[in-house]
Amino acid sequence: MVARAVLPALASPARASCRSRAPEGLRLLTGAALTIALAASAALPREASWLVALALVIGLGVPHGALDGAVAAALLRPRYGRVWFGVFALPYLGLAALVLLAWQLAPMAALAGFLALSVLHFGEEDAGPGRPFEALVRGGLPIALPALLRPDETAGLFAAVTCVPMPHLVGWWVAAAWLWLILAVVWLLIHRRRGAVPVEMAALAVAFALLPPLTAFTLYFIGLHAPRHMRALVRDPIRAPGVDTMDKAVRAALPVFGLTLLLGAALWPLYAAGANTSAAALLCLTLQMLSALTVPHVLLDRIVSKFKK
Repeated sequence: MVARAVLPALASPARASCRSRAPEGLRLLTGAALTIALAASAALPREASWLVALALVIGLGVPHGALDGAVAAALLRPRYGRVWFGVFALPYLGLAALVLLAWQLAPMAALAGFLALSVLHFGEEDAGPGRPFEALVRGGLPIALPALLRPDETAGLFAAVTCVPMPHLVGWWVAAAWLWLILAVVWLLIHRRRGAVPVEMAALAVAFALLPPLTAFTLYFIGLHAPRHMRALVRDPIRAPGVDTMDKAVRAALPVFGLTLLLGAALWPLYAAGANTSAAALLCLTLQMLSALTVPHVLLDRIVSKFKK
């Protein structure tokens, strides 16, 4: 009887360890399979390749921003009770609507703002706080490399997003990309870092050199940026205290993610009517909505950071 009671207790940590390793191994295998499939999709015709990349951006990348609902709940529910979601959603969606309007009224200005905000947001997520030079270098990588390595393909991509003819990439983007390259080389020479950061940057450079811009960006967005954001939230005991595992993060993202899909479906007829193909319409809708949601997403991060201090 004692043996039967003790042996399961001794064995349970091992079983728990196996159970914890199994999901991690499954995630790694799934990630490897998705990476291979995404890279292989580059061999498809351009618009088919766009559809594969956009499906992954929507399905696996957008949900990390949907965790803003969990962050807002921790911040606003103690102050506003049951009406916290309205206090969060109305200004959040209102600001996103203004960004979408900017794409219609001043598409090139909206593009410049989107790219600049992306550098800021990606850099802060990749480098961490208090490292502005590193943040500029790492955040600028997925924005500058397409302009340097595949300018014509990048121009075609954003011509579809802005609905503005772009036979060549605009000069200000090319100039900013070359400036980024100089800063990146200086940073690498000064720091001479070893370990994961230069390896990651080198791997991304290879991806952007070998793959179409949207495919390479998708690889960065769903493979590095979105998981990194979710892990940071899971490890933070203040921003969303109830979200302390990746499984909980995924579940917490589902309601706002579903709302995002509904909004996208509601806007789809407007974008489909003005595009030549469904792939171009989905590209335009997805990237414009990403930019529209990134603005309040970054602003919410700023507000929560101030409250944390």
